[in-house]
Amino acid sequence: MAEPKNDDFLDDIEAAEAEELSEEMAEIDADAAEIDALRAERDDYKDKFMRALADAENSRKRADKQRREAEQYGGSKLARDMLPVYDNMKRALEAAGDEQREVSAALIEGIELTMRELLNVFGKHGIELVSPAVGEKFDPQLHQAMFEAPVPGTKAGDIIQVAAEGFLLHDRLLRPAQVGVSSTPAS
Repeated sequence: MAEPKNDDFLDDIEAAEAEELSEEMAEIDADAAEIDALRAERDDYKDKFMRALADAENSRKRADKQRREAEQYGGSKLARDMLPVYDNMKRALEAAGDEQREVSAALIEGIELTMRELLNVFGKHGIELVSPAVGEKFDPQLHQAMFEAPVPGTKAGDIIQVAAEGFLLHDRLLRPAQVGVSSTPAS
């Protein structure tokens, strides 16, 4: 009878080992599930961090671009307001005839010097004169057609008269040159 008791003891050991093994497997499965959850959470945070980093970089680039544009084009309102000063000085010089130039030479010279200084200041701040010549082709990006007229000896779209010069601020148009354009049909 001692032998059957030995077998019961072995069965108890096997059952205990099996139970311990199943507990270890359940613990390993729980640990694996927890590790998987932590990895997913880590990946989610990494993704959010990378997006936030990209957002910050894009914001920095956008702010830098806006700052550069403000430097370049911030004075465009003042520049636009100064254009009539240029126009009036140019008209004054064009209106002065030879007789008036002799009588008021100092005054005319002062206006010419002031006009040159105004153009120098314009140049320092990136303002360029758009001065089309008669006979050039009309460019709607730089010119504004004030009128059209058929003029013999010209082609349609040729500039036939310049009413006012235009101005660019760096690469932006402040004011288009105001021109008359030929409407002569092609013969």
